[in-house]
Amino acid sequence: MSIRTITRPTPRLSAWSAAARSISSSSPASLFRNSLQPVVHDEALSDSRKTRMLRMIMFGKPGAGKGTLSGRLVKKYDIVSLSTGDLLRMHIQERTEIGRMAEEIVAHGGLVPDELMLQVVTSKLDHMHNKHWILDGFPRTVAQGELLNTHLNKQNTPLSLVVNLDVPDDIILSRISDRWVHLPSGRVYNLSYNPPKVEGFDDETGEPLTKRPDDNPEIFARRLEKFYSTTSPLLDFYARLSQTRISPPPHRNPHQHPHQLAFHVKPPHRLIVQSISGKTSDEIWPKLESVLKDTFPGLKERVGSAEARRRHSLSDAITAASVAASMQSK
Repeated sequence: MSIRTITRPTPRLSAWSAAARSISSSSPASLFRNSLQPVVHDEALSDSRKTRMLRMIMFGKPGAGKGTLSGRLVKKYDIVSLSTGDLLRMHIQERTEIGRMAEEIVAHGGLVPDELMLQVVTSKLDHMHNKHWILDGFPRTVAQGELLNTHLNKQNTPLSLVVNLDVPDDIILSRISDRWVHLPSGRVYNLSYNPPKVEGFDDETGEPLTKRPDDNPEIFARRLEKFYSTTSPLLDFYARLSQTRISPPPHRNPHQHPHQLAFHVKPPHRLIVQSISGKTSDEIWPKLESVLKDTFPGLKERVGSAEARRRHSLSDAITAASVAASMQSK
């Protein structure tokens, strides 16, 4: 039977219900009547935008600021950042079946197959149905994107946002010479616009900063070429997906009769693909934050972040009041 998304009874459905009510109240007739009446769920009363989950992938050229911006989002909002590299290392360290398979492949100089990388990623994602997340490092090819999309749709947790950080090539190439990293944490510094408090040392641990091995012009140029050859088609793939809508599965009330029809109570899901342009992370940040606030209004700030902002606002208000009072006294 084909099930359509219905938000209110159609004239045809109303006619069927009226006809059913004219039938005697015998058990078969009652069963028929119940099967024609749509079930209204509590979920239908909630604002779907406020309950929308952030399931996000961020793309950008090497050096575009993906790590910096993802870190800001995770620090301010209740979002989990998932790095495929970290997940793979975790599986290897914990000697899981996936980890043992991956370790053997890497030890022989091979590349971890797409299907195995999908297992590495989904081993975590499948337990995060009610959490906002950002996925880092996967997918990198159209084939991986197709595998991930199929899996997420089967889990009824489709991807909701794809962001591409559009930073000009010449800006990125001039930026890498000033970039330093704290390898254990992944924190990135730039001497031009995001320098460490003490030159050459990490702000939080005080440990020495280092240069990435691939932060030299020749290797970086090859990384840019790889981005254009593999990631650009992947962005086209997600742009095509954004043109389609996915109807959520119908939900059944646990108390409803088995023969009673269940209807879709949530609007169809659509993937949002957004390109954000800028030269620095500070320039891109407010645009990125605006996209998240507008699209996912239910996204909450972390307690510490919200309290710090309130303290800052209160301090500003007290200072302004003090200045105003001193001026009046003069």
